[in-house]
Amino acid sequence: MNKLIGLMMLVIGVYPIAAQKPLTAEESVKIALQRNVSLMTANENLKSSESAKKSAYGSLLPSVNGSAGWNYSKSVYGSGSLYQGAPTSTIDSRTYSTSVNSEWTVYDGLSNYASLFRGEKNFEAAKYELLKLKQDVVFQTLSYFYDLLDAQKLLSVKEEDLKWNKKNYEIIVEKNKLGALTLADVYQQQVNLGNAELELIKAKNNYQSLQSSFLYYLGLDVLEEYSFVEPIENTNENQPEAGTKTDFEKISNLVSDAAANRADYTSAKLQVESASESIKIAQAGYLPVLTNSIAISSSVGSLKNLFSDRDYSFGLNLSIPIFRGWAIDNQVQLAEVAHKVKQIQLDDLTRQIKRDIQKNYLDLQASYKRLEVSRETVKAAEENRRIEEEKYSLGATTLLNVLIANSSLTNASTGLINAKYEFRKLKDQTEYLLGKLDYQKFEK
Repeated sequence: MNKLIGLMMLVIGVYPIAAQKPLTAEESVKIALQRNVSLMTANENLKSSESAKKSAYGSLLPSVNGSAGWNYSKSVYGSGSLYQGAPTSTIDSRTYSTSVNSEWTVYDGLSNYASLFRGEKNFEAAKYELLKLKQDVVFQTLSYFYDLLDAQKLLSVKEEDLKWNKKNYEIIVEKNKLGALTLADVYQQQVNLGNAELELIKAKNNYQSLQSSFLYYLGLDVLEEYSFVEPIENTNENQPEAGTKTDFEKISNLVSDAAANRADYTSAKLQVESASESIKIAQAGYLPVLTNSIAISSSVGSLKNLFSDRDYSFGLNLSIPIFRGWAIDNQVQLAEVAHKVKQIQLDDLTRQIKRDIQKNYLDLQASYKRLEVSRETVKAAEENRRIEEEKYSLGATTLLNVLIANSSLTNASTGLINAKYEFRKLKDQTEYLLGKLDYQKFEK
């Protein structure tokens, strides 16, 4: 038996004990906001949208171009000229030229203004998309963190269960030596001890796996050892979370207002408006385009005389589309289709938001009730195991009943831990679905 206990402790101790770095939920979110690849990509895309908006502003202004040139030529006339015996002559020619011209679109069916409005809306939509992505990262990080805390607590439950089984095994062995218990009880508890050992190993493997995935998500070294710190406001497990029922009432009242707070919904609305501007841009192809041009130029043979001879020009040009092979019709139709698609997506998002909030509200109510029941179940299971242990010590019950009572307590403790972190995740999900999950406090 001593060999078995030694082997058991050897198996349990295969995981090296190293100095662990504490990691809080707030620190985890800060790291995720700094290292998330999707966020970094979105930030770069935002710069592109801002540049496109600036370009749209520029389309309202005249374009100005300047040019300068220098030309040299040399002509040599010799004996091969038309007149025989004429002396050889050389003519050098240098020309200096410069010009400045400006063009401005006076009227293009207001396409330039529509392009400006579209650029502004696209830029605003991109900013809201970035905001939504930050909320996604915060919520995902907190969810992962709660999963880790869940696994960490479950590991503690399995450790306590193993300690209890180990102690119970030692007691049964000693009673067997005294003839108070049969060898069958020893074997039965030995099997139960082995199962407890196996459950602990599984719990450790699950915890290590979740930790590696989480550290990878944060961009940290998966081989580093971290301990995950319980949030201070959530350490009290004996009392229901404050304000839960009030939150329920707020949720039901805010369902109709949730769309107004959602960054993705605002972005979708802006995309619909942007698509509407695209229709105006396409329709402007049916209208004439009026442009004007102004230019000043000079071309002289000596640099010092530059601009002594000058040419001025001013012009207006009216371009009237007559027939372009239905190309404009095609562009307008494509723009209208894109607008309809954006509107359909917006309507679908509206329904999705209402569905998700309703489901989350119902899940949160059920989770709160489960949390209350789980606390009472643990208390009952603790008392039941205590009674069964006393009855077993007096010979009034069997070992099987004690093991069943212990198993019930382990399951109840596991259920309480799962209910606790499920409830916390659903509360954060409520804020997330309402568009109120604050990411800015993690960026300070």
